[in-house]
Amino acid sequence: MMSRNPAYDQLSYRRSARQDFRCWAMFVTGSVFVFASLNIDPRNNCSTGGECAPWLVPIAFALGALVGIGGLGRLLANPNRGSRIDKDGALIWWQNRMGETGGDEGRIDPADIGHIRIVKQSEASDEVHLYDRNGTRQFYFDEEVIGWDQERWATKMRDHFTHIRVDIVERR
Repeated sequence: MMSRNPAYDQLSYRRSARQDFRCWAMFVTGSVFVFASLNIDPRNNCSTGGECAPWLVPIAFALGALVGIGGLGRLLANPNRGSRIDKDGALIWWQNRMGETGGDEGRIDPADIGHIRIVKQSEASDEVHLYDRNGTRQFYFDEEVIGWDQERWATKMRDHFTHIRVDIVERR
């Protein structure tokens, strides 16, 4: 068995749905809407000015149930995503994997990586793309598989594999 390179541990990332704030936020927000709609009588849902909207209660229940069940489903299934350098030295990444099989995954030898492109966006989350030496974008590789600090990850890759070019593009 090949010993692990401690420097490669800095490139490892793994996150499951149960560790993802977004799944918990969906579940809690949906639950609050369901709980509130079950405790409000639609016939008495009137403002002090006499304006009533009894139709809002069932809509709040339906939307809350939809969002809450979506979050709960992700928490129960607990898919994971991440990336690492494996024992053979290849960069592997995965998304939507339940357990050890299935999901979307990819693998590339770092010697075959041409460049990493980070697109910084002012109003949306940043995008990350991985390209081989021929300029072909690698499927299923994006910002979800490397964590929050994409620039740090890309810099570490460039430090370990000096032929890799890192492009950071600002998009407004």
